[in-house]
Formats: sequence, structure tokens, C-alpha cells
Amino acid sequence: METIRLNNTLPRVFAGHDGIHSEVWLQDIKLQRGKRYLVSAESGTGKSSMCSYIYGYRQDYSGDITFDSKDIRTLSIAQWCDVRQRHIAYLPQDMRLFGELTALENVELKNRLTGFKSPEEIHRLFEAMGIADKEASLASKLSIGQQQRVAIIRTLCQPCDFILLDEPVSHLDDENNRIVAHLITSEADRQGVGIIATSVGNHLKMDVDLTFNL
Repeated sequence: METIRLNNTLPRVFAGHDGIHSEVWLQDIKLQRGKRYLVSAESGTGKSSMCSYIYGYRQDYSGDITFDSKDIRTLSIAQWCDVRQRHIAYLPQDMRLFGELTALENVELKNRLTGFKSPEEIHRLFEAMGIADKEASLASKLSIGQQQRVAIIRTLCQPCDFILLDEPVSHLDDENNRIVAHLITSEADRQGVGIIATSVGNHLKMDVDLTFNL
């Protein structure tokens, strides 16, 4: 996948609203593999909706979203499975960890599907994130910031064309933000992939090619 395009896209909940001023909604934008994008938004403007549309979780929008000119509404279940396993690595805002599993088990659950990282590579990611001592801890017992770092490690355990991150550092301090940004951009550079990160204020500390104000 080389391009994600949003053309005249608008959440249905916004239909009929006057005075929509957005660089994403009702626009024609192309997100290209290998580029880095920041979607800066205020709460309630639809950034998580945008991520859910791109990942195929929701279809309550007008307009079009395409992957390499193919309308994503036409994708089959098998094609969506392939997209989510090989083309888009997604970090949702709510992280969606299994609280009854350990931090490591949450990551391994994803990695078993992709076979992308070795046990040693996963352990090094835990070390780099400063949570190596939490591998055996239940996810439900971790702080929100620790959970966010576990979810980021899980996100990096797959091949992809785009890394889609919904508020990836909302619960992290500046130092951990820098660590996360370095790990994400290093993985993106290694695979030659694009990064799409959203934020309502605490931006991922990376250089971007283009910022959209939602």
C-alpha cells in the first residue's frame, strides 16, 4: 500500500453542520508511504473517528476513503484481515489491552499472528521503554502510562506500510515521549513506512512532513 486518500470525507454526525473548518474533513488529502503526518485536533472533532474509518472499524461517513485507489468499503473480510496484519499497524486511543493477560502476553498475542519480532527483540523494546520489569505484570495492574507503552510495543510487532497512532503519548512525560518517538521512527525508517499520528496537544516528538489541523 502506497497511498491512503480521504476525498470529501465527513463523519455522518457532522452532516448538515455549517462552518466546518478542517484540513481533513471535506478535503482531498493523500497520505503517502514513507511520509510522516501529524493530525492536530481538539476534542470532539473526529480524530478517533478518522482512525477508525481508515482501519475499517466504522463506516459511518460520507465521501470516500481509498487504499491505492481502491474504495475501502469494497474490501472483503479476508482483505481487511490482510490490511490489519500486513499493511496498517494501529494503536487505538483506548489501547485495547487484555487486562487478564500480562504485559508480555499482550504483545505475544499480536506477534504470534505476524511472527515479526523475535523474543529477544521484544524484550529489548520493553527495556528501551523502561518497563522490562513489568513483562510478567497483569496489564490491569499497570499504570496508564505503562499500558500505553505496552500497547506501542504491540503495535510495532508487525510488518506494515503505515503506522497509525491515535494519541500515542497522551499519558507520557517528555522523556518517555522522546523514547517512544525514537523507537517508532526507527521502525518506520527500517521498513520505509508512513506514520500518521493524532494529538490533542501532547504531540509525538518527531519531525513531520505535514501537519493537518482537524
